[in-house]
Amino acid sequence: MRKTVVCIALLIIATLIPSMSRAETIKIAHSIWVGYGPLFIAKEKGFFAKHGVDVELVKIEETKARFPAMLAGTVHMIASTVDSPLLYLRQPEDFKFVLALDESKGGDGIVSNKDIATVKDLKGKSVAFSEGSIGELFLSVLLNDAGLSFSDIKKVNMPAGEAGAAFVAQRVDAAVTYEPWLTRGKAAPHGHLLTDSSKTPGLITDVLIGTTEFVRSHPKEVAGIVRGWNDAIAFYESNPEEAVAIMAKNIGGWLKDPEQFKKTLTTVKYYNGAGNKQFFGTKDTPGPLYQAAERAIQFQGAQGRLKVKVTPDQLINATFVNQ
Repeated sequence: MRKTVVCIALLIIATLIPSMSRAETIKIAHSIWVGYGPLFIAKEKGFFAKHGVDVELVKIEETKARFPAMLAGTVHMIASTVDSPLLYLRQPEDFKFVLALDESKGGDGIVSNKDIATVKDLKGKSVAFSEGSIGELFLSVLLNDAGLSFSDIKKVNMPAGEAGAAFVAQRVDAAVTYEPWLTRGKAAPHGHLLTDSSKTPGLITDVLIGTTEFVRSHPKEVAGIVRGWNDAIAFYESNPEEAVAIMAKNIGGWLKDPEQFKKTLTTVKYYNGAGNKQFFGTKDTPGPLYQAAERAIQFQGAQGRLKVKVTPDQLINATFVNQ
């Protein structure tokens, strides 16, 4: 009898050990965007695994779906723009930026009718853009620089992709959008590129975001993800052809063709380890990320969209990029 009990106990222990030792799978949500390609290099080449973290990459196109998914625990982290979490804050320190991924250097922009030669010429014209998005912030900066405001244009609220399609179909005079709609808009008989994000360096940047609770309770996993990303960027820099093939295949969608992926790559800058250290800075010596966050906070606050007051310090965790 005693032998039977011992055997049963050993079987139970043997069953439990694998589940107890099995690493938690960290789910990162992202959209189809060239800037997120290195995440797939890190996964496929084993860089995440090398640093002790198991990552699953989950495609969720809409920002408004990504944040609720993270808050519900369906995913653990998301890749998105610096401004995006502001609209989902319930407490000032709900979210943390832990890693900069890429900066738009022409991947976002405005396509317009050819008779609109400058941003100033948008006055009185119908302009499609997504309210509450980085595109709206981008447009506000350009309008302000041209001495205009949103009251000077005819606002048409729609997602960036739909805005590009609406412009190509000649339903609006201009659209704030991104690739591939910038290229399609430029190619339209009536269209041209009015301006793009290369004129506003640092404004449109993608970061890796986690809830404060997740980052606090999973420091080893977050550190492993940051190191895996850095290894992926190094691999891309030394093996660009293989890297592009991996990224195009996995990102998919309109970027599935490696040649298209290469073309779009010219419109972004990936942040490597050194770049992240410079962009984040430290709490004592803040980097440009703090300025980008502050600009986004001021803009969304002016639009009356913030439910709580927040500062860049409450959003940024520079620990992991500086390890």
